[in-house]
Amino acid sequence: MDSSDEVREFLTSRRAKVTPRQVGLPETGARRVPGLRRGEVAALAGVSIEYYSKLERGAIAGASASVLDALARALQLDDAERGHLFHLAQAADGTLAGMRPRRRTSRTWTPQPSLLWVLDRFTAPALVRNGRMDLLATNHLGRAMHESVYTAPSSLSTEAPNFARFTFLDLDAAHDFYPDWDGAADICVSILHTEAGRDPHDKALHDLVGELSTRSPDFRRRWSAHDVRQHGAGAKRFHHGEVGDLLLAYESVDMISAPGLTLTLYAAEPGSASAHALDLLASWAATRTAEDADALGADA
Repeated sequence: MDSSDEVREFLTSRRAKVTPRQVGLPETGARRVPGLRRGEVAALAGVSIEYYSKLERGAIAGASASVLDALARALQLDDAERGHLFHLAQAADGTLAGMRPRRRTSRTWTPQPSLLWVLDRFTAPALVRNGRMDLLATNHLGRAMHESVYTAPSSLSTEAPNFARFTFLDLDAAHDFYPDWDGAADICVSILHTEAGRDPHDKALHDLVGELSTRSPDFRRRWSAHDVRQHGAGAKRFHHGEVGDLLLAYESVDMISAPGLTLTLYAAEPGSASAHALDLLASWAATRTAEDADALGADA
């Protein structure tokens, strides 16, 4: 993931998404490519076409915050896209690593017992992941909910299950687990792209993107779109083999105690079919735990 290539492809892809009509410009003359011309972006941002062309070629180091803001407005970037643009500029300046707290990775991070106690106090699924989409910790209900992720072939040879590998390499299980597989796949790739902008020197992320690009045409096509997003809150549909369909709201928060990690909590609307399914899942998980304990006792 060369930084100048990332800048060029990101700006080019955002420019292609904006029509002249959206920014109040006349649609005159034939256009060889969709979206705005470079000169139109430059005019909207208040910079020369030479300077904008230089930025779009990837030479974004040294661009001021005011110029980046002007570009974000001209290209009608949302909050996630604007943040990604700033991260790319900081990475090009070499300032990004010094501005961010030291990150924890799945290879060195182990959940403290106190965190596991807290997670298990929640009566709904809870999980901790990093920006590479490694699933690092869950409570009992979260583990039961993601049973198919933990038992998928892609998870058996890795240190931690990874949502991206599961989504794109374990296709049968992933299509079953995510009724809206296309939407889940889009979100997964945009989270990885956002993380690549925040931490461009993460070798494990480079390796993951390379692996998935080689093995999955679906991933490769989505990665080339350069979409990014903030994954804070929303709703997702899941299908669990034991309890059926689940429509769950989620809230994700950054963990101050472990920079780079995200805690996600799921909940169902009270009284809904999904709430009933979560109750069944909790009962199923408790039965599994009791059976495992009995089996251990028998072996002792």
